[in-house]
Amino acid sequence: MLRSYLIGLAAGQRGIVPLAALAAAGRRGALPDDMPLARLFGNPLIAWGAVALSAAEMAGDKQKTAPDRIVPIGLAVRSVTSAYAGAALASKGQRVTGAAVALGTALATSWVGWKLRCASMERYGQTATGFVEDAMVLATGLAAVDPRLTERTA
Repeated sequence: MLRSYLIGLAAGQRGIVPLAALAAAGRRGALPDDMPLARLFGNPLIAWGAVALSAAEMAGDKQKTAPDRIVPIGLAVRSVTSAYAGAALASKGQRVTGAAVALGTALATSWVGWKLRCASMERYGQTATGFVEDAMVLATGLAAVDPRLTERTA
């Protein structure tokens, strides 16, 4: 469930990052074959589209007109992407639990992340805090899709 938790953590801050992270894993062939839509994420057009949408979301976050992540549409996007990615990253018998873990994490951390970002923007500004947040979210999302994270070593 660690991978589902991490992808939920990333989704709480950037709603499209889970799809971009799955696309990156799909291009590397690192997604389970039995994952729903796994072949779709391996398609170069879909993969680049997910990455482009994620980059656009990150760029838009730096704009003064960017809506808060806790608005209903933002929470809806986070709900869908986190639940799907959380299920996809869980083992076959635990997909419902993986979806629930990722969804709960995304919704809870959306609010926490928003409060932290608002507080940090007062001191460091919107752009600087956004870039720091983007780096943390991207690293978290990529870690979540790395199968080595949960492999046992001898």
